[in-house]
Amino acid sequence: MLEFVVGALSPLNLLLALLGVAAGTIIGSIPGLTATMAVAVLVPLTFTMSPDSALILMGAIYTGAIYGGAYAAILLNTPGTPSAIATTFDGYPMAKRGDGDLAVSVACISSVIGGLVGALALLLLAPPLAEAALAFGPVEYFWLAIFGLSLIAALSTGDFLKGVIGACFGLLLAMIGISETSAEVRFTFGSNVLLGGVETVSALIGLYCIPVLIDLVATPDRHLKAPEQTRGFRLPEAFRLLIKNKVNVIRSSVVGTMVGALPGAGGSIAGLVAYSEARRTNKGKPPYGEGNPGGIVATESANNATVGGGFIPTLVLGIPGTPPDAVILGALLVQGVRTGPSLFADGASIVYTFIFGLLLATVLMLPVGLMIGRFAYGAIVRAPKAALVPVVAFMTVIGTFAIRNSLSDIAIMIVLGVVGWVAGKRGFSVSPIVLGLILGRIAEQGFVQSWTIGDAIGNLWGQFFGRPLSMAIIALTLLTFFYPFLPRLKQIVSRREETPGHDRERAARPAIMRDLIALLIAGGIALLALQQSAHLNPEAAVFPRTIAMAMTAFVCLALLRLALTRHVTEFAVEGSWIRIWALPIAMLGAVFLFPILGFGIAAALLGLVLTVIAQHDKYSAKSWTILILSVTGVIAACTLLFSEVLSVPLP
Repeated sequence: MLEFVVGALSPLNLLLALLGVAAGTIIGSIPGLTATMAVAVLVPLTFTMSPDSALILMGAIYTGAIYGGAYAAILLNTPGTPSAIATTFDGYPMAKRGDGDLAVSVACISSVIGGLVGALALLLLAPPLAEAALAFGPVEYFWLAIFGLSLIAALSTGDFLKGVIGACFGLLLAMIGISETSAEVRFTFGSNVLLGGVETVSALIGLYCIPVLIDLVATPDRHLKAPEQTRGFRLPEAFRLLIKNKVNVIRSSVVGTMVGALPGAGGSIAGLVAYSEARRTNKGKPPYGEGNPGGIVATESANNATVGGGFIPTLVLGIPGTPPDAVILGALLVQGVRTGPSLFADGASIVYTFIFGLLLATVLMLPVGLMIGRFAYGAIVRAPKAALVPVVAFMTVIGTFAIRNSLSDIAIMIVLGVVGWVAGKRGFSVSPIVLGLILGRIAEQGFVQSWTIGDAIGNLWGQFFGRPLSMAIIALTLLTFFYPFLPRLKQIVSRREETPGHDRERAARPAIMRDLIALLIAGGIALLALQQSAHLNPEAAVFPRTIAMAMTAFVCLALLRLALTRHVTEFAVEGSWIRIWALPIAMLGAVFLFPILGFGIAAALLGLVLTVIAQHDKYSAKSWTILILSVTGVIAACTLLFSEVLSVPLP
């Protein structure tokens, strides 16, 4: 093994690991640029390299991009990559209370630990873990998706029924377009734009980032609380938190490694499962979802552990564990490297040099991640709102376009962002909608395949509930789902009187009418889905029909509760309505101008308009000039980066 360690520490491989981690971290921090895209864009650079050096570079880019997604999740409430979804749950609340620097450091250290665990599992346990991954069939993937959806009970901000309705809406969004199980077109209403479905990453950007931008322009308040003094990396506090969460970080890393070894599961499911288990076992304060560092520890250690875990089926079985692994596998095939069980024997020099290189890249992620994270935190905290809003809005637009080179995706992203903002004010938390959107296709594919197999063998019940692994996942799902309700159940059993809260007071008539309208709209969406499902073949219709019926039932329960209790969960709208609606209108206007004026000119105009919309303070002519030049300069630089370096065909 010593020669493989020496090979990984060669000057070239050391430089590639360092550059790969830095590049991946920067790319992953930009909303819309996923780890898959980071690897795919830089793959051509590896064609002239030796296989082990190429693997080290791609592995370093991959692991850096997964961690980089935490920056936007913590500082902007927008997951830079889908695997950082659960990082937003506690990372952004920490940043809002002034602990964004600590959150970034905790995320970095957790990512390093998770990455090391995953890489060590690849080194020591690859063959047995690959065999264990084969035990997962369609029904286990279905129940694993349901396990992720069990987080709804915790993520519903004060209203469980609205959370479930939101999750059903997210599941229905995931079914728009061509069915993966039957290739039938669903819920497009004759529009060619929707044939490709709702792109997941662009939808995440819209649902998470646009509401933040709307709230930013509405009021003069700063985005994040600026610290009174420079506090550096806050490493002693971060390490104390990691020691306090030692069981959490090890458990989450193991979960991430195991989920990563499941072909097709990926970091988003790993992060959600790890977060769910961490929240269930948490005994400290504050609660998860309100700025508990344990949530960041769980998510970031799990999603980075999927890097090493995902390479297990990729190298041992030739089956990509995650989407970036599929790109890396293709690059290896181009170089003539054949993956499979014999690779660890016949290509030992390639595999083991790569594994030690991956360990090296993970260690290098600590200094690189901390330095980039400190710069990102300082820039966002110090930036005036009139500069932050147009730059972030532009990044959401160009990041969304870069995914599928589609202007329609930008429009869908903005519309979903407005829907998310309105839903959030009405008490429908965005996170359950996102969970449904992320897990919808996985759940449907597993459900339909299991249904077909069970129907063919004449044992539908046994197919879903008769497999030991499925029963274990179901048990964990029930435990996770009902755990948040235990305090309330204990209160009912002990017959203690409930202390009335603000959200338990009888609402005024206007609030009840607003809630009634929102629930009727949700019910109308469910009935429309039922009506559309009637024209589909059985395979394409069974899952959306089931979800639509469940959504209808939950809407009816919510309406009944509203009539009986007159309790309403809603959040007040603060600030200027003109500014609130001006932001999405300006962004949609830019979408129509891109093909007419060109991307660069239309983006610069969008930046200028949003600068005016977001500006609440009085500036001198000199300050305005500096502000406008800064915003247009950043937009121009990013446009050149995407068009010339990343080769994105901008309009």
